[in-house]
Parts: sequence; C-alpha cells; structure tokens
Amino acid sequence: MSKSLRITLITETYAPEINGVANTLSRLCDGLRLRGHRVEVIRPRQSDDEMRAAGEDLMLCRGWPIPGYPGLQWGQSSMHKLLRRWQRNRPDVLYIATEGPLGLSALRAARRLGIAIVSGFHTNFQQYTRQYGLSFITRLLTTYLRWFHNRSNATLVPSFTQKTELERRGFERLELLSRGVDCQLFHPSKRSSALRESWGLEPGDTAVLHVGRLAAEKNLGLLKTTFDGLVSTYPEKNLRLVIVGDGPVRPTLQRQLPNAIFCGTQRGDALAAHYASSDLFLFPSLTETFGNVVLEALASGLGVIAYDEAAAAQHIRHGHNGAVAMPGDEDGFVDAARWMLEDDETLRRVRLNARQHASRQGWAGIIDSFESYLRAASETRDGVVLGVGTGQ
Repeated sequence: MSKSLRITLITETYAPEINGVANTLSRLCDGLRLRGHRVEVIRPRQSDDEMRAAGEDLMLCRGWPIPGYPGLQWGQSSMHKLLRRWQRNRPDVLYIATEGPLGLSALRAARRLGIAIVSGFHTNFQQYTRQYGLSFITRLLTTYLRWFHNRSNATLVPSFTQKTELERRGFERLELLSRGVDCQLFHPSKRSSALRESWGLEPGDTAVLHVGRLAAEKNLGLLKTTFDGLVSTYPEKNLRLVIVGDGPVRPTLQRQLPNAIFCGTQRGDALAAHYASSDLFLFPSLTETFGNVVLEALASGLGVIAYDEAAAAQHIRHGHNGAVAMPGDEDGFVDAARWMLEDDETLRRVRLNARQHASRQGWAGIIDSFESYLRAASETRDGVVLGVGTGQ
C-alpha cells in the first residue's frame, strides 16, 4: 500500500465561492482526504471565516478584491510565512492552483526549500485581457504565466485544446487532468413542474438555459443573437430564456433581454433543479479552460450547444449528444441551436445520449489521476529523488 502524502494546496479561490475553480478544488481535496492523504489548504480569508481558526491543515492570509469581480480576491504574498511554516512541517508536494501573489510566493518558497511543485492551469487570464480592453498586456501576461508554470514539475490542464494551445506558446511538462461531474446531483429526475410553471411554461414548452458567471469574457452577447434566431425560426413554440448566475454584466444583459428570467446564483439541489427543468443549454464562451457547466448540463439531460473546444470538444459528439460550432462561428452556433429544435425526436434523442455519456464521467477516476501526478512529483524533481536534505 502506498504511503499517504502531505499535500499543500495553494489557491486564491475556494468553496463556498461559486466558480469552476473553487468547485474543482473542493472535489479534489475531498477525494484526496478520503484516500488518507493529509491536505493543507492555504487561501485568502473569506467573509464567513471570521470565527474560523487556522490550524495545521488551514492557513488563511489577507485577500485583496479583484476589480470587477465582487467576491473574488488576490491572496497577499506570504513567502516568509510559508518558509517558516514549511520548515516546521514540510509538505511532500504542493499543488498551486492560482498564479496571483499568493501562488507566486508559494512557488518561490517551495523552490528555495526544494519541495516538489505541481501547478494547475485553471483560468485563461491572458485571454481575458482582450475582453477588458487590455490587449497590450496580453503578451506580458502570457510570458509571466509561462515562466510561472515552467518552474513546476508538471502543469495540469483540463482539456486537450488547452494543452495544445499552451504547448504552442512554450509551456512545458503539461499533463491532462480533466473534470468530473456529480451525476447523482445533476440528474433529469430533478425536473420540477412547479419551477417550470414559475417561468411561465406549460408541458411541451421549451426552456432555453444558460448557467455561468455573467462577465464580459463569457461572450454573452451571443445569447440574445441565438435566442432571437430561435424565436424567429420557431414562432409557434413557446420559448423562454432562463439565465442562472450573477456578475458585472448582469444589468446590461437585463436591458438587452427584458423578457428573460434572471434567477441569480443557485447552488446544490436548487441549481440541479434549474438544469433539469430546462431543455436546451446555450454555452457561447470562448475563454474556458474547461467549462464544468457543460458536463453539468449533459448530466441533467439537456441538449447542449457550445463551441467545439474545451469540455465540449472532449464530451460532445456533434449530432449525437449535443451540437457544436467552430470556435468564433456565430452563425454556426445559431444554426446548431436551430437544428436542435427542428423536431421533438431530435431533441429527445440528443438529451438521452447526453445523460448516458455524462453518467460515465464521475470524479473517482479524475482524483485517481490527480493523486498519481502528485505522487510522481513528490518522488522526483528534475529527475532527482527528493529528500528533506536535498536543498534543491
């Protein structure tokens, strides 16, 4: 039996914050702990941490708000604290999930102490800069991210398309770690007639859903274009657009889509009911490293329309369990949505296939792979077996 590891996770976002990174890290940590590993989490203090005391398995640091992203933070640099902490209780391996000041200080401290490092590429920050009118720093940010990740033993990326893109840009030692989905939580049986009625729908009507953070980089203008295209093509159908999530562009979307239903942030069983009570899922984002919501929608038995990259590229076979368009082809995206509603049998078949595929995408195998990557890094660093006294 393999020995248990002392693993330190460094992240600037963590549950109960609502985003794909926080959700993924929570799943990975829980899975490692169930396998008997000691997992220490280092993260910024959150609003509900006032009564929480730090300990051996939790270190809280000060956080600074990210402009335009309420509720999300950069972690304060803490290199000297980390050096003292890890000299007392040395981890076998670090997993650095974010590249902000906290992640950078962990990288520097670990390299000084010769501790193995695995990093995760969870967010396409270099693509976000274009959406916020900051294209002039895109190259600088890409250079920093490449420098950061190339100093770890391995960088875990969630999709083949992301891996290919980063390899083209000079990122080294990339490994694939996909994402799973909770197929018991996200299940067609969570469909709620009462919820659909509250949306103004009757049996046979169609709910068109989007779930995600309402932010500029999510390409949400395509929601209106696509929904308008569906309404003009199928005027006889009672279509209703339902949007779950919150974020800085919500007021703009509400002005653009006055008849849409904005449900705000949903969690747990309530989120699962919103998925299952819908029929079609629109996911127009072009900046995802993965896109957990695609798997959640598939697991809920929805007809998913997305661009052919990240999670959609891995999990959707066009015309079988969903529909995809070439990245950036807005007309193709709208046409894919139209195809899905051409006849009831097409949508029924796609939805059944979606659920069947997603039911095989649990978290257990993902956590097994994650554990293997961490163990391999803890045993070697640059081809040299690690020991407490290596000083590398």
